Amino acid sequence: MAIDQELVDAAIELTSRRFPGQEWAGAAALRLDDGTVLTSTAPEPPNNAVRLCHETGAICEAYKLGRRVVASVCVTAADEGRGFWVLAPCGVCQERLFAYGPDVEVGVPVPADPTRWTTMRLRDVQPHWFARVWPDEVWPYEGAPSAG
Repeated sequence: MAIDQELVDAAIELTSRRFPGQEWAGAAALRLDDGTVLTSTAPEPPNNAVRLCHETGAICEAYKLGRRVVASVCVTAADEGRGFWVLAPCGVCQERLFAYGPDVEVGVPVPADPTRWTTMRLRDVQPHWFARVWPDEVWPYEGAPSAG
């Protein structure tokens, strides 16, 4: 699996280093097709309408490098010392990650305990994704960068 404790720990480490002791701070970690791990977090601008997701910076970096994303995980430091929670990618990030195909692995929380996580493929997280109506034309998505 492309998502493992190392990937989760990379996101936790960035959150802890960048936002020490801050509740609800978060970060993301992505694994590329060559094994590289990229991390990113997002600023909080005064206007919430222009916020970015934690994954955005790492997705842009992967694109800049011309590498394919194979896995993504996002974490947040819960309040009252309840540890780090894994968050499933929001709908916008699912769309961003779908550029790399339906088999990108994403971390999702275990419903009974968000400090625990499991791995799902995008196709299983969003079985009714709009582009599935064109099954012969979607994969590989022509806009996705090729490895190289």
